Amino acid sequence: MDTERIRTLLCAVDEGSLTAVSEKMGYTASGISRMMATLEAEAGFPLLVRSRSGVVPTEECRQLLPLMKEILALADRFHQASGELAGLARGTIRIGTSYYAYYSWFAKLIADFQQTYPGIDAQIIEGTSTELISAMDEHQADLCIISRRKGNYDWIPLKKDQLLACLPADHPKAGHKTFPVQDFATEDFIELYPGKETDNSQMLKRNGITPHIKYSTSDNYAAYAMVAAGLGIACTNAIIGKSFMDGVCYLPLSPKQTVEIGIAMPKKDKMSPAAKRFAEFARQRFDEN
Repeated sequence: MDTERIRTLLCAVDEGSLTAVSEKMGYTASGISRMMATLEAEAGFPLLVRSRSGVVPTEECRQLLPLMKEILALADRFHQASGELAGLARGTIRIGTSYYAYYSWFAKLIADFQQTYPGIDAQIIEGTSTELISAMDEHQADLCIISRRKGNYDWIPLKKDQLLACLPADHPKAGHKTFPVQDFATEDFIELYPGKETDNSQMLKRNGITPHIKYSTSDNYAAYAMVAAGLGIACTNAIIGKSFMDGVCYLPLSPKQTVEIGIAMPKKDKMSPAAKRFAEFARQRFDEN
């Protein structure tokens, strides 16, 4: 089974359009159609449902997606391992982070790494900690900076980070030393990343609190702007809150709530050679600091 056809199919599933795949991967529309027809012939059943609005995977295709991602991951590891044996360090590493406070650290780390390994490219992806762990499990990310989640992976702890209440600067409790977590159940609450598992949602669930959700957004800046405008309160990580100060104040929660932030990576026997090199490089830099 040709890996490029699989890669093209996965792109079609992600994009929902063969036209978008054509533009993204540089193939002609007829070329993509032939690739999909060949792949469906090899599978023995349709993999895509086509309509005027685009394409969606069939149920059979959905069941095969994890296996196809595994095939591509193994192919990439083979390509990189063969390069290692030939004396070449090559490949691509995909680094995920839930905290943009680490973007500059990652960027500097990547720049230094590529001076030593110019044949290894790097991509940075973003998402919630839970999303990135899933991406790593599905071979869509090689290592991530996240808050700790359950799973079978190696872990390098970086820091303990507090969760804080974010209040309008003129809020009646703005001058208090702490904010009671149970007050999230009665105050107008601005939810970040609605419907997703986050540090906030885990903390609220852990404390048996159902927040009084008034607004929701998937954009941190939008949430802080709404707080500053007096539309409600929010909960945030201290490492993120440092970037947004105008018109808001931050209070530690009572009782104190913390998360452990660190680098998650697959077990060594599951990592590509390029990812192993980068992980060792990152670990050395972390130890030096």
